Amino acid sequence: MAKPSLILISVLICPHCGLASEERMSTDTCQFFYECLHCYTLLKPKSGDCCVFCSYGSVPYPPKQFKGTSDHCC
Repeated sequence: MAKPSLILISVLICPHCGLASEERMSTDTCQFFYECLHCYTLLKPKSGDCCVFCSYGSVPYPPKQFKGTSDHCC
């Protein structure tokens, strides 16, 4: 059975100003911080999430996609 392909592009939405920014995700490290390109707010993962993509992205972080679970990815 073929493994599902990973999606490496996610749209991060800033909870402060609403800017949507398309960003490429790493496949081997979590991104703990992201500075909004519009309002310069430093985003951090929500409690229980491992990275900003799991908290604010349209697509979860690649290891989480691969596992197919809601468990922490890192």
